[in-house]
Amino acid sequence: MAFMGTMATGRFIADNFTHRFGLNRTLQVSGCLICIGLIIATAFPVLIAGIIGFSLVGFGVSSVVPLVYSAAGKSKKLEVGMAITAVSTIGFFGFLIGPPLIGFVAGISSLRVSFLIIAAMGFTIFFLAKNSGEIER
Repeated sequence: MAFMGTMATGRFIADNFTHRFGLNRTLQVSGCLICIGLIIATAFPVLIAGIIGFSLVGFGVSSVVPLVYSAAGKSKKLEVGMAITAVSTIGFFGFLIGPPLIGFVAGISSLRVSFLIIAAMGFTIFFLAKNSGEIER
């Protein structure tokens, strides 16, 4: 519930944050929130840490998909339709491959390790947004 509540709330406040600080900075903050939230939830396996951690993750993931679609719609390198199709295809494959991969990793090690891999993906969002050029608002 904490994750879903903060994800819904984050969708409402992400636009203001993006207009104020820019798309790249918003993606950087989102990546950090995902990473930090999952690290908190896995490092401290108690209820309150889980609630805090997954609340941060909810805020983090709330804006990533809309911002990536927005960036695809503003692409100067690809035709808009092709850019949105590429983002949709990558998202679709992530949706299909992600859960079984997380389950596989959890099966051979633990759920904590699979969550730490997702935390690393959050850091990857931060890294990619930091090292890409500023995307137009």
